[in-house]
Formats: sequence, structure tokens, C-alpha cells
Amino acid sequence: MVTALSILLILTSLVLVLLVLLHKGRGGGLSDLFGGGVTSSLGGSSIAERNLDRITVGMGLIWFACIVALGLLLKFS
Repeated sequence: MVTALSILLILTSLVLVLLVLLHKGRGGGLSDLFGGGVTSSLGGSSIAERNLDRITVGMGLIWFACIVALGLLLKFS
């Protein structure tokens, strides 16, 4: 069970990183360093942004649940 949760944690971590990188930059900072300040018509739909936000939050909740489950399993085993 610990191995399965560890694999799920690694996969959700990688997907979460990719999803966060897909988000549109909202101002200055590091997003401008990687071209976030350039406006583009690609992915500018508010529905697509909203769906990306929902998927990111969902993956974050799965990631958090994996960490809590792994912590409990390792503590009580």
C-alpha cells in the first residue's frame, strides 16, 4: 500500500508541476522571465482557464490526500 501511494504521489507531483506551468502569468515577476508577459490568443478562453484551475485544484487535493495517507501509514505501521 505504501508503494502504491508513493507512486501515486510521484505521478501527481509531476502532473501538478505541469499544470501549474500551464497557467497564464498574472503580472510581473518570474512569469515575465519565461515569456509570461507576452499576450497570446492561445489558451485565452476563460472556460479553458477555469477548467485548468479546477483540474489543478483537484490534483492538489489528491496530492494532499496521498501525503496524509502516507504519513498515517508510516506512523502506525
